Amino acid sequence: MSKPALLAFIICFFVSNNFAQAQKKQPNIVIILADDMGYSDIGAFGSDVQTPNLDEMAKNGLTLTNFYNASRCCPSRAALLTGLYPHQAGVGDMMNTRPQPAYQGYLNSNCVTIAEALKENGYQTFMGGKWHVGQAKEHWPLQRGFDRYFGLIDGANSYFENRPYRPNQKLTIALGNEAYTPGENYYSTDAYTDFAIDFIKQKDKSKPFFLYLAYQAPHWPLHALPQDIAKYKGKFMKGWEAMRQQRYQKQLARGIIDKSTKLSPLDEACRKWESLSEDEKQKWDEKMAVYYAMIDRLDQNIGKLRSTLKSMGEEQNTVIMFLSDNGGSNETITNTGFTPEILEANFMSPSNPKSFTAIGIEGANVSNTPFRLFKHWEYEGGTATPFIAYGPGVVKAGNKSAEPAHIIDLMQTCLDLAGAKYPAQYRGNAITKTEGLSLVPLFKAQKWTGHQVLGFEHEGNRALIKGDWKLVSEYPQNKWELYNLKTDRSELNNVASKYPDKVKELAKDYRHWADGAGVIPFEQLDKKRQQDKY
Repeated sequence: MSKPALLAFIICFFVSNNFAQAQKKQPNIVIILADDMGYSDIGAFGSDVQTPNLDEMAKNGLTLTNFYNASRCCPSRAALLTGLYPHQAGVGDMMNTRPQPAYQGYLNSNCVTIAEALKENGYQTFMGGKWHVGQAKEHWPLQRGFDRYFGLIDGANSYFENRPYRPNQKLTIALGNEAYTPGENYYSTDAYTDFAIDFIKQKDKSKPFFLYLAYQAPHWPLHALPQDIAKYKGKFMKGWEAMRQQRYQKQLARGIIDKSTKLSPLDEACRKWESLSEDEKQKWDEKMAVYYAMIDRLDQNIGKLRSTLKSMGEEQNTVIMFLSDNGGSNETITNTGFTPEILEANFMSPSNPKSFTAIGIEGANVSNTPFRLFKHWEYEGGTATPFIAYGPGVVKAGNKSAEPAHIIDLMQTCLDLAGAKYPAQYRGNAITKTEGLSLVPLFKAQKWTGHQVLGFEHEGNRALIKGDWKLVSEYPQNKWELYNLKTDRSELNNVASKYPDKVKELAKDYRHWADGAGVIPFEQLDKKRQQDKY
């Protein structure tokens, strides 16, 4: 071989070798979780709220249109963090402390978090935002694999201060393992991002990082900054019927939903917009302006994070995943579970930082377009979430998939990206086998095997998805309904009486799933809870 040819060969070898090593480099991984945000609440999924960062990520990344959560805050967070169904991780309901292991109210020792698993594989692990899977300090983020943490340990709070909203309640905003007192000009969405960015800037440059950024927004109370609210006042005076129709048409045009999908009727508990007085219309317009402003600010902070990654030269080696923990919430601040001060604050202007209110059933109907029902139920309105994956070096741009995937898939996805394996043991404890599948093939627009079944249960509400079919029931009626999601994703045509054999088949599959996941029928659990005074 001549000297020039030999030299060319050597150069080629080293270039290709370095390229291969670069390709094997562990990427940074960011999971961004919104709170109580419905299926249609960002621009890419039909909303007219300004979410340019998420919209750009959807355009230049992967959009999954059939992605599912676990229909409520605590269960979804437990499933996301562990790759298990919530009951398997010890959070089958909320953070209610119960004697049954599947319902103990905090992550158990037979699960491992994404942070714990990635930390074992060379990652630095950071978290900002809402924890909500264990209130006792021994169950806080630093005790579950995170190197650094700032956020809200509990389920909800004021965005401007630490403000308990139930009698004898203690809420904790924490930095690491210590309580943190917010100062002047505090706004939680900004603070979570700012601390997360500080963690990243101070990281060991020789290691990749995992960031779990669990925003509180747009969960009640409706709290936003004046400059963001001003963008949206007056934009909702056309009413909720028109707003749902507008979002539905955008979803059809963008291929977010199939053309066979019908817009569900307005919930029967909602009044007709034209029946409202002018004063009532103005109040609802202001509520929605604040709600939109919360999502707008969330998107602004995602942009701030992305700009930081770009300035640090990390953007090309970072994968970002975005989703919501459940469907839009119909909850209101009107029951006896709140303090008198908070019940009074419900009637203040939602633009007032001292107010404490929610968008209620009308806003949730808009939020969950085109689906029916809400957070807590296992219908699509409770479990469907927008999902976006973005990563210039990993995720194929302009990719969209209707493959049914689930929040339990994020654990295996993160491990696959990191080139790591799911552990059989951790700290001397046997670890329950993950139920999730890696989404990386979908990131690359490759064929994906997918799930044979997906199971759901929360406080007696149940569902099972198998192929095109969905079996679902509402507690306490406990009557199975059957829907063909391919032709009826909005669940408007119950065909249980037409296909009784299919109902029997899926009911058997549900029992098998529920037994494996550790589900206890809610009527039995609730009776046991009352007997034990939990």
